[in-house]
Amino acid sequence: MAVNESLFPDLVRTGYQITSPPDPAYNCIAWAAGDTTAWWWPDPGNFEYWPPGVVRARTLAAFIQALLPWATPPGPDDRLEPGWAKVAIYATDERPTHAARQLSSGKWTSKLGSDDDIEHALEGLCGATYGAVVQFLQRPAAQP
Repeated sequence: MAVNESLFPDLVRTGYQITSPPDPAYNCIAWAAGDTTAWWWPDPGNFEYWPPGVVRARTLAAFIQALLPWATPPGPDDRLEPGWAKVAIYATDERPTHAARQLSSGKWTSKLGSDDDIEHALEGLCGATYGAVVQFLQRPAAQP
């Protein structure tokens, strides 16, 4: 399946490549956390996976708390730092919409809903659909 470039016009400008086919088993938040077995979302009906003990709210604080087992509290920026893995959280109007994980190359990897996984520049997904990057998290790269 092709990426809907009309939703992400900056992907064309900054470049991207599809790295795996569509898979409805997981989404971007799960992918950023390294989980390909569950769809992570804080839905109030408890239909989707959300880490135990984390409030089911679409707030930046809840998303940071959900990803904290994966990462230490906020990282400073998107710079590639040897020995560190990073996650970027995107939001519109302070409501999280997406998360991406930095690769060892400095590029970012994202799962686009139930569609493809892609490798891209961080700013390639900024815009009307996902908003802007509002938070970085990081952890030592050697951790699972």
